[in-house]
This record gives sequence, C-alpha cells and structure tokens, in this order.
Amino acid sequence: MNFLDVFQIVVSILLIISILLQNRGSGLSAVFGGDTGGYYAKRGFEKFLLYFSTILAILFITLAVLNIFNN
Repeated sequence: MNFLDVFQIVVSILLIISILLQNRGSGLSAVFGGDTGGYYAKRGFEKFLLYFSTILAILFITLAVLNIFNN
C-alpha cells in the first residue's frame, strides 16, 4: 500500500462520518430545540459540516483520479 491509498482510506472514513453527522431533514437546530418548520439558513456546526463534506468529496475524487494514473 502506498501513501495515496492510505490517504484515500482516511479521507473516505472522514467523509462517511461527516455525512452521517448531518441529520437529514431536521438539521442540528432541531436537536437543540430550534424550529423545524420551513427553510432555515445553516449556521455554526451545520455550515462547517457542509463545507467540510464538500472539501472531502472533492479531495476523495482527486485522490481516486490520481490513483488511477499512478497505477
């Protein structure tokens, strides 16, 4: 196993965790007593998770392409 393989495994695990932390439909605000009806803006940890998941997804795809050309 080379460095790219290990790094891609770590990124995939982090991506899975970040996606699972996003509570589908209600968001984290409902857990802490926020309003669950209608549209609301993502704030705080939810916004961080959204950006973090996006960055991890782009990084995962980039690593996959690099692994194809590396092998």
